[in-house]
Amino acid sequence: MRGKFITFEGIDGAGKSSHVEWLADWLRARGKTVQVTREPGGTELGEKLRALLLAEPMHLETETLLMFAARREHLARLIEPALARGDWVVCDRFTDATYAYQGGGRGLDRAKFAVLEHWVHEHLQPDLTLLFDLPLDVARERIVLANRTLDKFEQERVDFHERVRLAYLERAHAHPSRIRVIDANQPLDKIRVKLEEVVSSACL
Repeated sequence: MRGKFITFEGIDGAGKSSHVEWLADWLRARGKTVQVTREPGGTELGEKLRALLLAEPMHLETETLLMFAARREHLARLIEPALARGDWVVCDRFTDATYAYQGGGRGLDRAKFAVLEHWVHEHLQPDLTLLFDLPLDVARERIVLANRTLDKFEQERVDFHERVRLAYLERAHAHPSRIRVIDANQPLDKIRVKLEEVVSSACL
């Protein structure tokens, strides 16, 4: 039996990453074999591309092509074999992030995005996408409080991040059966109760 593919999405500062390992452990406690991964990255080549993508300035189309190149390698080397074995894959970001960041944030032609999505994973979409959403001012405050080195996306202006958030919500509106919006402006325990509810109803 094919495994399930669950992705986490959200603007920088939404707090999604703090729930990825927790969900994997929650699934393992229910007898699932779980692979945890991330994008860009997930493979040796993907991690090298990640270092470039998060630090180096580049043309928008170069950035988008490298995102999808890393994704194709990720799918071929990790995601597709794991799902075929019956493992569950929990991934921190996937193609919805490219739609939001390169499409919404940077203004990539949506037709070009659609061609790349169709080419790289025509027959595969996540079974469930958990979109962590919260007001932009709260997200920015969390980033400041984290007191860490920011990557090139996190350093973008506020209007960039607002466009990213709106693109995510647009994508969720277009795919309501797959993308579930999680109110990330809540206490940790309440968010996790909601995650249990959503994952149980959608995948278990």
